[in-house]
Parts: sequence; structure tokens; C-alpha cells
Amino acid sequence: MKPTNPAPDGTASPASDHAVSSATFDQPGAAATQATHRNLILIRNFLGIIVVICAAALIFFAKEVILPFVLGVLIALTLSPLTRGLARHGVPPLISAGLLVLAVAATVAGGIYLLSGPVAEWIDEAPRMRAVLEQRLRAITSSLETVREASQRVEDIAASTEDSDVIKVAIDQPGIIASTALDIVTLATTAMVALVLALFLLASNDMFYLKIVQSFPSLTEKTRALQIVYSIERRISRYLLSVTLINAGLGVVVGCCMWIIGMPQPVVWGAIAFLFNFLPYIGSLAGVVLCAVVSLVTFSALSYAVLAPLAYLLATLIEGQFVTPVLLGRRLNLNAVAVFAAVVLWAWVWGVAGALMAVPLLVCLKSLCDHVPALSVLGTFLGDSSAPAARPAA
Repeated sequence: MKPTNPAPDGTASPASDHAVSSATFDQPGAAATQATHRNLILIRNFLGIIVVICAAALIFFAKEVILPFVLGVLIALTLSPLTRGLARHGVPPLISAGLLVLAVAATVAGGIYLLSGPVAEWIDEAPRMRAVLEQRLRAITSSLETVREASQRVEDIAASTEDSDVIKVAIDQPGIIASTALDIVTLATTAMVALVLALFLLASNDMFYLKIVQSFPSLTEKTRALQIVYSIERRISRYLLSVTLINAGLGVVVGCCMWIIGMPQPVVWGAIAFLFNFLPYIGSLAGVVLCAVVSLVTFSALSYAVLAPLAYLLATLIEGQFVTPVLLGRRLNLNAVAVFAAVVLWAWVWGVAGALMAVPLLVCLKSLCDHVPALSVLGTFLGDSSAPAARPAA
């Protein structure tokens, strides 16, 4: 820029006037651009919040539709490395997918058949078991009965002061047999839809991966999408297969301990330990409590009745503190608080099925956060403090 010289009469030259006017008009333009940029960021964040709220409402109210598809995708992600490995040895994906899905269905059906007899027997013996348990715990229940009677007196006094013309409406609830039958039908339908979807996904081999790659325009986005998909598949498969084998070993140990102690139906206790241990924290506690109740009803000596729940608790502690960390290593890298919160949240949303799928869904979210820079903060929060933070892919 050429320097401007003042006019002989002391006034500024026209070039100087133009520079001053340009600087004067550029400042409001820059401020307007920054304000527009901030407004766009606020609008984007607001739309993101709306999308999250709508997705949460859809997940909660469309449980019967979404749950089978999510379960089918998780089954397919777990078995896809096996299908791909068999394809390398000349086995067509359709045949390997059919065999794997049939194996899963046969295992689930066999487990249900194995547990149906003992569970039905426990239901028939429930009144007797309740009477025996109340007799064994009479010292504790007597104090609770006193509190209940006092509370009942307070309710009677409050009810006597109410207007006698008040109409009370009672809603008839379905019986336990009708509710159980409905739950069984719903569970069977969900499992069938999930297995059929998993069969289609496994039989298609890498077709959906190719569709994902074709959906992105640039090579960088295609690479990142494949990294995310393969990372989710690898983590889910390793986690679910490893946890299944660990829980099977735990079931064998618990069943042997119950057989040595003399608990009735030790095979059922092994199956209970296997199934309950898929629920982090909550499953082990529920198994110990159930074992304690049955042991108190079975054995007359209180000192001997404590052995069964102690053996169950010791087996789960060894599995949770030593076996699982050694075998899984740093494959999971999830915060314990995040795992517990996810289990509680999904149990509230989808019940027992949600609690079982909470950790696999959390693993999927962690894999997504590790490859998306915008979600790196959430990925750091979900990760274990002992593990280094994953660096998002560029």
C-alpha cells in the first residue's frame, strides 16, 4: 500500500479517506459473520439435542420392534468372524451362517428345556419354601411385623377420617400364569426375529460393509467408516465369546461346589450362574441371594446353610477379580461406573434383555468414540482410568 500524504491545506488525501472508510465498514461485517457462525453452532447443538430426545423416546416406546433387530445385529457381529474364517476354508457363507444360527437356537432351546423342569418344581414348592423360610427367620420377621402393624394402624386411622362417599377403584391385574405365558410368547417371538435377522446378515457376508463404504463420498470417510465397523465387530465378538466361555467355566465350578455341599439340582445352579453372570454386578448379587434362600430352606443347620452362598460368592469374586481381567486384558477398557450406569439404564428401558445387552451396546459406543474426533471426550469418560486414552482416527 502506498503511503498517503496530506494535502497542502492540511486535509487528508482521498486515498486516506478510502482506507478509513473500508476499515470502518469491515468491522461490522466481521462481527456479523462471527454472530452468524455462533448462531449456526447453537442451532446445530439444539437440533442434536432434539435428535437425541427423539431417539430415546423411540427406543423406549418401540421396544417390541427395535429389540429383536438390535439383538440380531449383536448376534451377527459376534458370529461374523467365524463365518468369515469358514469362508476362507471354502465353506459358503449361507451354509456356515445356517449352521451357526442353528447351533445358537439349539443351545438356547436346550437351556430352556433344562431349566423348565426345576423352575416349575420351584414354583410348585414356593408356598412350602416360604413357610420354612419364615420359620427360620422368625426373629427378623417379628420385628418387621411390628413395624407393619404400626403402619397398618396409621392407615386405618387415616382411612376413618376420609369421607365415606369416596369411591375406590381397583384395577384387576392379570394372573401370574397369564403374565408368564405372555412373556414366553414375547420372548420366543423376539428370539425368532433376532435369529432370522442374524442369519440374513451372516449369509450376506460383506455386502453391508460394501454398502457402508459406498455411502460415503471421500476416501477418508470410507476408511474411517470401515475402521469403525471392523473395530465394533472385533470388540463385540471377542467380548461376547470370551464372556460366554468364562461364564461356562463359572457355571461348571458353581455346579461342582453345589454338588459337593449337597444342594439340590446342582446342574441347575451351574446354569443359573452361567446365565446370571451376563449381568455385571447385579447378576452375581442375585445369584448369591437366591442361593442363600434355597440353602436356608434346604439345610437345618444355619452354619452349614451358609456354605452354599459363600461358595457361590467366592467363585464369582475369583471370576470377576482375576479370571476375567486376565483373559480379557485391555480389550474392554470400560469405566466401572459407566458399565453399572448402562446396566441400570437399559434395564429400566428394556428390562432384563436391556440389562443383558447393556455392555455390548456400551462397547459399540466406545468403539465409535475412539474413531470420531467429535466424540473423543465421551470416549475418554467411558474408558478405564488405568488405560491410555484412545487417539481418534484422523
